[in-house]
Amino acid sequence: MTRPLADHPGMPPAAPLQMQIQDFATAPACRSDCHEKRATPWRIAVFIPALIATACLMYGMYSWLAGMGMTGLEWALLMMIGATFVWVTLSVSTVGVAIAGILAREAADTRAPTDVAPIDVALLVPVYNEVPWDVFGNAAAMLDDLAARKTAHRYTLFILSDTRDEMIAAQEQQAFERLRKTAPYPVHYRRRASNTDKKVGNLVDWITGWGAAYEGMLVLDADSLMTGRAIDRLASELSIAPDTGLIQTFPMLIGAETLFARLQQFSNIAYGWLLAEGLALWSRSEGNYWGHNAIIRTRAFAESAGLPHLTSGGRDDLILSHDFVEAGLLRRAGWRVRLLPRVTGSFEETPGTLIDYTLRDRRWCRGNLQHLRLLATRGLHPVSRFHLFHGAVSYLLSPAWFLLLVIWALLGKDAETNVVRYFNEANPFFPDWPPAMSHIDSAVFLFIMYAMLLTPKFTAAAMIAATPAATRIFGGHGAFLTAFVTEVLLSVAYAPVMMIQQTKAVLRAIFTRSEPWAPQKRDAQHYPLSTLAKFHWVETFLGLILTLGLAAGLISWWLLPIAASLLLAVPLSALSALNLAKRAPRSLAMNSPYTLREPAIVTRARSAREQIKAQLGINPPAE
Repeated sequence: MTRPLADHPGMPPAAPLQMQIQDFATAPACRSDCHEKRATPWRIAVFIPALIATACLMYGMYSWLAGMGMTGLEWALLMMIGATFVWVTLSVSTVGVAIAGILAREAADTRAPTDVAPIDVALLVPVYNEVPWDVFGNAAAMLDDLAARKTAHRYTLFILSDTRDEMIAAQEQQAFERLRKTAPYPVHYRRRASNTDKKVGNLVDWITGWGAAYEGMLVLDADSLMTGRAIDRLASELSIAPDTGLIQTFPMLIGAETLFARLQQFSNIAYGWLLAEGLALWSRSEGNYWGHNAIIRTRAFAESAGLPHLTSGGRDDLILSHDFVEAGLLRRAGWRVRLLPRVTGSFEETPGTLIDYTLRDRRWCRGNLQHLRLLATRGLHPVSRFHLFHGAVSYLLSPAWFLLLVIWALLGKDAETNVVRYFNEANPFFPDWPPAMSHIDSAVFLFIMYAMLLTPKFTAAAMIAATPAATRIFGGHGAFLTAFVTEVLLSVAYAPVMMIQQTKAVLRAIFTRSEPWAPQKRDAQHYPLSTLAKFHWVETFLGLILTLGLAAGLISWWLLPIAASLLLAVPLSALSALNLAKRAPRSLAMNSPYTLREPAIVTRARSAREQIKAQLGINPPAE
């Protein structure tokens, strides 16, 4: 795939690189050993315990259910339990592997490499109708931070615009002209006439036009922010490892002010690091790509990761969640794909409200479900197939949980309240309720499930609480434990709402052709009550049905927390926009290290944004 070169006044001389479109039906020759033998023990330690735990639970449930013979509904229930529980246990075993790796002093890649050969690196920032001063302010901060380091590498920044709004495009051009004059490194700007194939096409356009001049390309999102140290570390790692095609960092969340954003930020910082450690250990050279804050070997990507459209049944579909697929294709060709979770200084922002998060999640859902169509791609490493499958399952679990909820609601709390009657052949008119399957058994199962779901959080929290230095950066023991309890309780409260929203997203992906492509909202806003009610009417209706069932004594008491969350979906959604940074006392603000002590790069970016706004004549709204 080669783009026709045109005159781009904001770009350097053309350096075209051929982009090879991949054939999913034919595996290419692998350029090296495509299997990481050192990873095998860690993979056994992750997957075998998860499978054993799931088998034990299913056997226990089968023993309860099989006393009077298994019915079709009971078999369906048993299969759904197994399908949901195995993914929960995988998270637990991943945490176990991470702890084992830390105790075994497994190599953590914490030191920057030495004797590095200089390489040319392009910093790529694809944008689509984003706020110009935020994009260029972040870019200016990163370049200034890079310039403050003694680096062997040569950097060039590219703002790759797909913006359709003419006013925003004009502001982008103005901000570019300002940055180009003051930046310590070369800065270029290109706006496409047509945003063909969205972000995928945007990056392909750059590769086929200018990619040959750069050994590496660091892909950033519009809200990405990385320190000069982190950027330089990635460039050095790529330089010393000629068999590496992609290196992914573990981005930490910044800029969280609302309740919902603080929940995500606290979870990301307090627990996410442990899961990332475990993932890096067992995935090894078969890591994944999350689409941003990662460095890629440009020629490897051009040769191995060109994406075709998916065609079937007369449909021609763009691959939406392209990052997972690109990582799998790089590994298929023999390039290593690595995750370095201990490279600090990699940041991104997060949606501020439940509605904003859900709207972004719908796009991700549609893309991840496409992965099911790609599982048969020839030559993929088994771990790459697992990443694709896991991406789809992460959304399919919500309708699976919803189906379990429906089945248990129909089963009632005893034989008299059971909607789905059990009959025996001797007396087909008399319900024969299996005595072992009661609301008590259901509560036991839910207790096990919740315990497993919360184990990674409790484990990470215990490790932090046991380390005085760690708790200090969270504001002390009291503040950390308060934030931890708040996060757990609110996460449990929001989980049923997210279950319904993700179930709706799955149905939308199945029965509709497209999802609106709009930039993520960076600034949280309070939605009017009418919008909240319209957005959450399904959850509210289901919560009302469950509440009526509980009041009538027809449904087991263990469904009360789920019923309450669904019934209160509208006020919970409104609460998600509460600005904790301004309105909550420090002890209740769910602070984390990056809210108590803002990273220097974030402060620098904020200052650069304000300067650009002033030069563009943008006045902040009166509060």
